[in-house]
Amino acid sequence: MATVTKENIGLLHEKLTVKLEKTDYLPSFEKALKEYSKKANIPGFRKGMVPAGLIKKMYGPSLFTDEVLRSVDRELIGYLETDKMEIFAQPLPMETDIRQLDVNNPADYVFHFEIGMKPDFTMADLGKAKITRYVVTVTEEMLDNEVTRLQNRYGNMTDKEAAETEENVLNVVFTETDAAGAEVEGGIKKDNSLLVKYFSDAYRKNLIGKKAGDIFNVQLKTAFDEKEREWIISDLGLKEDATAADKYFNIAITKVGLLEKRELNEDFFNQLYPGQEIKTEADFKNKIKEEISAYWNGQARNQIHDQVFHQLVDHTKIDFPEDFLKKWVKTQGEAAKTDEEVEKEFPAFLSQLKWTLISDKIVNENGIKVEPDEIRAFAKQQLFSYMGGANLSDDQPWVNDYVEKMMKDRKFVEDSYTRIQTQKIFEWTETQVNPSDKDISAEEFTKMAEAHQHHHH
Repeated sequence: MATVTKENIGLLHEKLTVKLEKTDYLPSFEKALKEYSKKANIPGFRKGMVPAGLIKKMYGPSLFTDEVLRSVDRELIGYLETDKMEIFAQPLPMETDIRQLDVNNPADYVFHFEIGMKPDFTMADLGKAKITRYVVTVTEEMLDNEVTRLQNRYGNMTDKEAAETEENVLNVVFTETDAAGAEVEGGIKKDNSLLVKYFSDAYRKNLIGKKAGDIFNVQLKTAFDEKEREWIISDLGLKEDATAADKYFNIAITKVGLLEKRELNEDFFNQLYPGQEIKTEADFKNKIKEEISAYWNGQARNQIHDQVFHQLVDHTKIDFPEDFLKKWVKTQGEAAKTDEEVEKEFPAFLSQLKWTLISDKIVNENGIKVEPDEIRAFAKQQLFSYMGGANLSDDQPWVNDYVEKMMKDRKFVEDSYTRIQTQKIFEWTETQVNPSDKDISAEEFTKMAEAHQHHHH
């Protein structure tokens, strides 16, 4: 009769000992041998007529080892289930010499495993947490910029003979050259479209009167001021370092145009917001203000989620079986890790594990579920956003075909499940916190978010 015993070897760290008697595995081993001899195909023997001794000699050792290990596994799983033990990962075998298993001398065997126990813990109290909801002030300037952006985006481009003002648009091709203006072998070649006013003050006068077909050579740092130069450098795919600004390019004009801003009239309002009865410029601005506010409210909500995450991870005390977990981390992945690698990865691993335990607790205690229909709706919503959010109707057969196809994609279903569940976890946390509002400018908010991102990478 097999027995399993438990002995504590550290914080939340137990050693399990499985003792097997011969009678625990021999009957099933003998049965497996018989089954095998019926099916074995060995040249020179008819099927099912191979002598038992030969089968045992050829296949006995591996069948024997399989059977012993299977019996150990069965005892272990049975023990963990009966005792309702909440463990991390799976039991790790401690040094066991598999060579002790000898098909010709069956014996009683002992195997040792170690397990890491999941801890009990109390979650940080969100009701007492100091959480800030940042309310971004939507300024007149933000509104005017957005109106101008929309007027330009939906404006009409007319062709011009030559560049006359700094509002002219130049379609150009950048070609990398050396300081003498000779093309660099294998250098950068890139189309772009620039307003004359993107060039530096000092350089703009050179462009007036330029036509399609004209080519001129520039050094980036003299032709563009820092702000414009930054995005041109990144658009050209250059490394953003001190040397980028020193590079030379031929700029060939392929077309000169003028962008006529779209007029602010009912026609334009209807095109942007069909059927919403927007008649006046004031209505239009209010609508845009609503959209800008909605965007920043979404950002502020993400920011609250971030504060809640830190509150829970930083202020929930959880003990971990660290020795066990380090051993477990070491065995993960293609190749075994060194102790140094484990030490380096461990803090991030532990923090992730902590969040997993906290999430599981929230899900279990609040009955948070994700239904298949919610995953279907998520797939549909994703499809519509790929299609540019045009007014697609839900009931077209191809939409359902797409959704059903995605429901068979295991990776998609798992990813969506996690995303929806995480969203629900944060929605629940929102009901637990009492944030205080704080007015902030868009610039400050963006700076704060960027600093935080930076700190996390």
